[in-house]
Amino acid sequence: MSEHTDGVPGKAWVVVFAGMAVNLCLGILYAWSVWKGVLVNKAKADAGEIMTGINAGWPYLTDAQGTVAYFLCGLIFALFMIPGGRIQDKFGPKVGATMGGLFLAAGCIIAGLMKSYTGLIIGFGIFGGIGMGIGYAAPTPAALKWFGPHKRGLIAGLVVGGYGGAALYIAPLAKYLIEDYGISGSFIGLGIFFAVVVIIAGQLLAWPPAGYVAPAPKLSAASAAATAKKQTAHDWSASEMTKTWQFYALVLMFVGSAQSGLLVIANAAPMLSKTAGKLEFFIANAWLLASFGGAVNALGRVGTGLYSDKIGRANAYMVNGLIAALFLLATPYIMQTGNVPLLFLAVGIAFWQYGGSLAMLPAFTADFYGAKNLGFNYGLVFLGWGLGFLMPLIGGYIKDATGSYDLAFYISATVLIIAVILCRVTKRPK
Repeated sequence: MSEHTDGVPGKAWVVVFAGMAVNLCLGILYAWSVWKGVLVNKAKADAGEIMTGINAGWPYLTDAQGTVAYFLCGLIFALFMIPGGRIQDKFGPKVGATMGGLFLAAGCIIAGLMKSYTGLIIGFGIFGGIGMGIGYAAPTPAALKWFGPHKRGLIAGLVVGGYGGAALYIAPLAKYLIEDYGISGSFIGLGIFFAVVVIIAGQLLAWPPAGYVAPAPKLSAASAAATAKKQTAHDWSASEMTKTWQFYALVLMFVGSAQSGLLVIANAAPMLSKTAGKLEFFIANAWLLASFGGAVNALGRVGTGLYSDKIGRANAYMVNGLIAALFLLATPYIMQTGNVPLLFLAVGIAFWQYGGSLAMLPAFTADFYGAKNLGFNYGLVFLGWGLGFLMPLIGGYIKDATGSYDLAFYISATVLIIAVILCRVTKRPK
């Protein structure tokens, strides 16, 4: 095997970048607000109107209906991370990635062909969620096995950065496909594209050979002892892990950090349309906020992963969480004043915090419970992310009832602050 200067074989980096490519397809979830912007019209939905023209046959939806497929997709994604982790730990990452890609592709095509609210729930919600859960469980544990604990935050950040960054290209591509080929054409076209990419990239994922030892950093005796103190020497099984209170704390920390980002992700395009008021450019290009969010989401994963390796996971979680909570509290005011640059800043911070937590939680899980059973163990911790989807669903009902998301932002900020406090008291199980 060819080696890089840090002693890590070249194959390890091939696995990292193949994992990013798989996640760049699975991350269609983060561009959902582009479809929601076209589907949601409460007055027409209440009147039972059906679309005409290029989208003939599609129904209009209420805000709550427009969030159901997204919510279901996230919840099922989280549930299927558990069998996905089992598949990764037992059969290797190629099997999981390929299966996941095919389920997601089938789901997109089903949603496009059915042209209905039910089709969105079955295709995007159920099939999409299954595909994402099985597929997403494969790349991160496979990549982490090649690297030592001192690089866990960075490597997890790079691999999951693909998922976060997906909205960067899927949001404008989806807008173009919807305009030229309709809602159905956009789902079917993307489904075929995802199947091809995930099957090819999935074949490049691999575990290290038997007996492989990840290179350790060149450290002084004192720093080596300090690093060892933060890591577990024991590889915990899932049944051992679930007997510790720290496991439940990690799940709740995931709920807290995920729900605030998911609330913003689900509504990014409509939020920009509302804030922009009479600014024609932003109303016509509301996808820009979703795409910008995708870029920051990806950067937040890599950036937070890097500095969490340096300042410690708990400190990184606290810094990200408190700043994001302050901006969530300010978001209703920013939207009322029509300040578009400030809205981009607030959304950027929400996406950075959210992306950062998706790099830190697999690293937290490996630090607390070891790398050997990470696929399955992280699948269980990941349930917290799925529960975070309750917030955008609640937000949809609040919007339908009150005409605005203000109350949802205040509730979300409070939950995030509670999660930061929980993080401060959670230490590695002995």
